[in-house]
Amino acid sequence: MFTICVDKECGCFKRSSFENNMNFSSKDDALIQAKLMVEHMNTKFCQKHGFELSEDGANFNITVNMNSKPAHSGCCGGGHCS
Repeated sequence: MFTICVDKECGCFKRSSFENNMNFSSKDDALIQAKLMVEHMNTKFCQKHGFELSEDGANFNITVNMNSKPAHSGCCGGGHCS
């Protein structure tokens, strides 16, 4: 069995039709589904997170990362420009 695991279920994931820990008998089917999920989540979710796919044996892991803010936006950082 091949499993797609999402390490952290953000709110967008919980509201979506996706399921965590989905099992597949075919590695190819699991990989195709995992790639489709990552593409959808990176383009259709709220953009607060980024999603990356990695493979670990029979598991396809989707990790959730916070999208970083630009290093310098021309603001002094005092918090009064927004």
